[in-house]
Amino acid sequence: MKSRLLVIEDDPATLQLMKQVFDSADMEVILEADGSSAERIVATQHPNAAIIDITLPGRSGLEILKAIKGVDSGIAVIMTSGHSSTQYAIEAMKSGAYDYLTKPLDIPRLRQVVAKALECNLLSRKVLYAKAVETEKIDDGSTDIMIGSSPEMIEIWKMVGKVAPTDATVLIQGESGTGKELLARAIYNNSRRMNRPFMAVNCAAIPENLLESELFGHEKGAFTDAHSRRIGKFEQCNGATLFLDEIGEMSLANQGKLLRVLESQSFERVGGNETIKVDVRIIAATNKSLVNAVKDKSFRSDLFYRLRVVSFFLPPLRDRIEDMPHLVNYFARRFALKYGKKNGGIATEALEMMLSQKWEGNIRELKNVIDSATVMSKGELLMPEDIAPFVSTQEPAQRQLSGATADNGNYYAIFRNLLEPVFDRICQTDKGTVFDNINSGLEKALVEMAMQKGNNNQVFASKLLGISRNTLRDRLERFNISGE
Repeated sequence: MKSRLLVIEDDPATLQLMKQVFDSADMEVILEADGSSAERIVATQHPNAAIIDITLPGRSGLEILKAIKGVDSGIAVIMTSGHSSTQYAIEAMKSGAYDYLTKPLDIPRLRQVVAKALECNLLSRKVLYAKAVETEKIDDGSTDIMIGSSPEMIEIWKMVGKVAPTDATVLIQGESGTGKELLARAIYNNSRRMNRPFMAVNCAAIPENLLESELFGHEKGAFTDAHSRRIGKFEQCNGATLFLDEIGEMSLANQGKLLRVLESQSFERVGGNETIKVDVRIIAATNKSLVNAVKDKSFRSDLFYRLRVVSFFLPPLRDRIEDMPHLVNYFARRFALKYGKKNGGIATEALEMMLSQKWEGNIRELKNVIDSATVMSKGELLMPEDIAPFVSTQEPAQRQLSGATADNGNYYAIFRNLLEPVFDRICQTDKGTVFDNINSGLEKALVEMAMQKGNNNQVFASKLLGISRNTLRDRLERFNISGE
């Protein structure tokens, strides 16, 4: 018996190509230029698989997908698109697509996917034919900031579409700056809990003794300064989604308590005896290898396997270089609007300069470079001279400051770019004292450099810094800097 393949595509050339590729003694190809007859064809001719373009005249391909799935839930549908929207891939997989491919189509890859789709359909087909049902119009606009149409990212969007509607625990792994929280929000925004809160906790930024209270809450008098009952994030997130960032930095003691919540969906507040039942979906993220952490006994193996029900790995920017132009143009437009600049794009030479960089800080570094370059730019496009001070082979501190000047005395962009690549590490090593330590370090550096510039002349240094001599003497003594 012949297999039947339905192809819905508004491009005549592509329709003929599909006929040439698939029409054979073993397969019958049904060609349609729009989706107006899709439900009737599925109900009467019972195709085993379908290839549907997302952007069609009249109804969208996603609407057709939902409609024919209502007629035959077993049909294997492969969606195709010439656009790089992340939401297309997510919506397609959420709506039951077998796969999602981007144009221009790789014919050998398409053959392989169609063959697997047919095999899946023929082996497990349980067909129930029914009348077409009304479907809601799908909003094709994407609310997620994440951008990417590289093969690695397309696979991630497809996984989001499959995983988001479930309540499965998710673990997101990837280097710092790859967008783990944005991916977590993409999962949340496409889940059944999207109308309930999304709360994020950075496990590396909260001291260990406070993290337990932050997550589980505490009773009045549970410890010093516990003057009243506190409701923790798990209680606040009942029925909602909790994102635990930098989960690898959590202490073993807190890991054990988290494991219990994951297994029983219950806990007690610190200092309390009442068992509280909750329904919370956990999405966790880490920039370290939890496999290695399990090996060196710094992370519980049972918690690791409990978190890794579904696992995502976000590739570093250097492994998805084809997404760079989309990201650069997006950030250029975004920051031009933010700062009221006329420019909203980037010159070809400047883009080539950015493509040649290593981007150790990934998308976060790229974003901050364009932020700084936009602040300093004077033309309608970002030029190589706007980008050059922030990307080079120099050391990170030199790269951020070399050639840079403040805009009207605003050094925010410069210092943010300095801190961004090392901020996570600072939070881990200086928990609870980050603000004081960074302020003290900056003050000491300024005073020391001003004294060196003035050959240790306190009058010169105080005038240069704009502070009184008494204040300067206080800082010299505090930081043990020679004031001779």
